[in-house]
Amino acid sequence: MPQNCAAAHATTGATMGLLDGILGGAVGATLASTLESFIQQHGGVQGIVAQMERQGLGNTVRSWVATGPNQPISTDEVSAVFGSVISQIAAKTGMTPQELTQKVAQHLPGAIDRLTPGGVLPGKPA
Repeated sequence: MPQNCAAAHATTGATMGLLDGILGGAVGATLASTLESFIQQHGGVQGIVAQMERQGLGNTVRSWVATGPNQPISTDEVSAVFGSVISQIAAKTGMTPQELTQKVAQHLPGAIDRLTPGGVLPGKPA
């Protein structure tokens, strides 16, 4: 496996393990898999941050990366920023787009927070 692919696979595995630990249980495992897929489809943590910044939610997403409290994201904001893939991922998981949007709004801030320990994006020097 090429070095870049190995690094991406290790990052994906670490993300999945972390999300499983955050959410726990069978429902948590399904949601963790869904969130992991969601994050990866948006270019990982850095892709989520960049997309949210482009949509005017830079302060919100930076609060998730930083070490302080996480600002919430509404379901309307999730739909506005990520609507293009919500239906695709929802169909794969058996959730409705509304259910998935709610889960993303509820769990994405904490997931990004935990994936950026010390306020540092993955792959960026501390």
